[in-house]
Amino acid sequence: MFLSLETDLEVVGEAENGAEALIRIGELSPDVVLMDLMMPVMDGIEAIKKAKIQYPDVELVALTSVLEDRSVVQAVKAGAIGYLLKDTEAGELCKAIKAAAQGKVQLSPEASARLMKALQAGDPVEDLTEREYEVLVALSEGKSNKDVADQLCVTEKTVKTHVSNVLNKLGVKSRTQAALYAWQTGLVRPGLGAPSPGLKSQF
Repeated sequence: MFLSLETDLEVVGEAENGAEALIRIGELSPDVVLMDLMMPVMDGIEAIKKAKIQYPDVELVALTSVLEDRSVVQAVKAGAIGYLLKDTEAGELCKAIKAAAQGKVQLSPEASARLMKALQAGDPVEDLTEREYEVLVALSEGKSNKDVADQLCVTEKTVKTHVSNVLNKLGVKSRTQAALYAWQTGLVRPGLGAPSPGLKSQF
């Protein structure tokens, strides 16, 4: 109801379960999907996973009343760009939807804390190039591909290539996981950006 009051947001459809959501996404081509995790027929985790495979350009935000380590991690691994609680205030939810549409990671503070605790750093990976490092920092600050392109004076296509390289080198599957990796290893501090460049060689 309150989303429909936002002049620059349009609610194009609703679904009662994950299976129906996949059909509706194909029919309506939304920019962002708010996906409940606890649904009949097909749960939200499975729906997110299949939606990212079938409709890779659609951004999915998990919206749920459940704040549990396993569900948070599974949602992110499935491809969700965000994880928000149902008690999120209307204004914050609208802001998160708009940010997700631009490819910006959206995690509630509680979900972020649980993810950082639950996810363990893997084995050392190949060093990022200086430009890839800059892209990772920008992703961790919640910037969209367009924001990064403007900041680095390159095209969005070039940024997408750098993002792909970053994901491959870090061994992660999504921008969200890349941001969490950067936060967890100390490359970037949430809300504070990157440490001094001299620290980069330590990671």
